[in-house]
Amino acid sequence: MSAPEGDLPSGLLPVIDASTEIVILGSFPSVASLAQGQYYAHPQNQFWRLVGAVLEEPLPSLPYSARCKRLLANRIGLWDVIARCARKGSLDSAIRSAELNDFASLRQSAPRLAILVFNGQSAARHAAGRLPAELALRQAPSSSPAHAAQGFEAKRVMWAKALERSGDGSL
Repeated sequence: MSAPEGDLPSGLLPVIDASTEIVILGSFPSVASLAQGQYYAHPQNQFWRLVGAVLEEPLPSLPYSARCKRLLANRIGLWDVIARCARKGSLDSAIRSAELNDFASLRQSAPRLAILVFNGQSAARHAAGRLPAELALRQAPSSSPAHAAQGFEAKRVMWAKALERSGDGSL
């Protein structure tokens, strides 16, 4: 059973600016993230720790607004593939009646955008075939606590590769 269209909860606004070159796309915010109005707010989610390690920035120790400012300073933005959906709990496998975000508007707001990085397989699966062809698409392992079996260091290496801007490994 799905909720009527008007009752579907909405996700968060994108964290982007005109300098954004990379956008990290999750599937849809967790219950904790929606409640706090912050991306990756669940304390066991490894996102801020992983990206902080890749960027060599103390992201986990910063207030949320400062985390977002540091990402933007590194020309990295955040958004989700799904704009609205029905879901009981926070698991991506429970997503129903998904409505995708407007990726054409993303390109208008971030004209330098060149790379989309999916935070896990679910985000990539929901976006499959629906994104601008001129963008490079990459996938990183999920930072979700539901996917914690893989070691942190292995995930960090894969996130670093996903966030590379060029073949020389620079961020």
